[in-house]
Amino acid sequence: MTALQSAREAVRRAHESQSTLNAFVSIDGPGAEAAAREADRVGGDSPLHGLPIALKDDVQVAGQVTGLGSRAFTTAATEDGDLVAAIRRAGLVPVGRTTLPELAAFGVTDSLAHGVTRNPLGLGFTPGGSSGGSAAAVAAGVVDIATASDGAGSIRIPAACCGLPGFKPSSGTMPSSGGWCGLSTTGCLTRELDLAASFLDAVGTFPESLRAALDTAPGRLRIGVSTDPLPLAPPLALDPHVAGAVRLAADRLADLGHHVRPVRLRADRAQTAALSVTTRILRGVSEMAAGADHPDLLEPRIRDLARAGGLIPPAVVRAAVAHGERLGSRLLDGLGVDLLLTPTMRGPAPRVDRWGGPSDNGVVTLTSMGRFYAHTPLFNHTGQPAVSLPVDTDDRFPRAVQLVAARDRDAQLMSVAGQVMAAMAHR
Repeated sequence: MTALQSAREAVRRAHESQSTLNAFVSIDGPGAEAAAREADRVGGDSPLHGLPIALKDDVQVAGQVTGLGSRAFTTAATEDGDLVAAIRRAGLVPVGRTTLPELAAFGVTDSLAHGVTRNPLGLGFTPGGSSGGSAAAVAAGVVDIATASDGAGSIRIPAACCGLPGFKPSSGTMPSSGGWCGLSTTGCLTRELDLAASFLDAVGTFPESLRAALDTAPGRLRIGVSTDPLPLAPPLALDPHVAGAVRLAADRLADLGHHVRPVRLRADRAQTAALSVTTRILRGVSEMAAGADHPDLLEPRIRDLARAGGLIPPAVVRAAVAHGERLGSRLLDGLGVDLLLTPTMRGPAPRVDRWGGPSDNGVVTLTSMGRFYAHTPLFNHTGQPAVSLPVDTDDRFPRAVQLVAARDRDAQLMSVAGQVMAAMAHR
């Protein structure tokens, strides 16, 4: 199939999915056709060349408004951002922009600007957030790949909600990253790890090829298992099916020859990390809100967070960032392990209305979500690579586990993730 044919089919699927999923902010048929014609003219043998891709509505595209899930931003970009430029160089064909919660601040994808995005595995459930539109589009087969970003779990949470693998790279490896006081990094969502690895190799900068790592045995590693959440708020009980998924993944890792044992992060370090993460998130939202063209159109829950973040002194923010740097350099060594295995979330995909909506109190909403999404933010704070992997525990929604490696050991993490996925497929 030519790139033009693939683009037309993706655009058709995107339009057809809107009435049920609402995963797209906009669908750009003419732009997709123009990019596809150029891809066909140039030619290329990369698995990415000519492939339709959906862009999360937080990326900068020349001539388009970066809406950030909001009504408050109306100025079109004058040039492509670094990520989009790299995507074009790889020959990918953008077909539209996907939904996210306003300013990417929440773990569900709803907004006053675009309404509620739904999970293709169950329309009453959320695809997660903030990359929920990208996850829904990929899980529904509208596109094979979509961009995503992750400031506190926004690749891994939607992946977990929609039964996808979701790989968050190390900080500093991907273009157009660094938002939320350095917490956020860009990436992608796909149905298969090999496509994700090829994309990350093509647009990012890594010490070793991630795609090659999928075909390379990692050797025997020390893997710690922890189900303790980051204490952002009093935690919810761990869903028994999620606990079962962690045990299943641990058993498979042991079967593969790894040394697997339980570990615990010191309570005082966990508490300090939780406070530092909260500091960076609130200040990051405040800084993003300050850039709005029409601040009066920001959602009530975002204005709540922005006010809170605006009260944080710059010195406190700098101290929080420095804490993440220090902790990231020693976390796994301090536990005596090479990798860490945790749940991704405390349960399966929540219902779309579990935390109310855009007009509710933002601080209360974020705190409540922190009880459920308590395993992902730490590794944005430390800058470590982390991947969410779906694990079938014979329930309606696939449960997910998270694997974490040391900073810049993305290839090692991809290798083990590939091992786990293969082991699960043959169990």
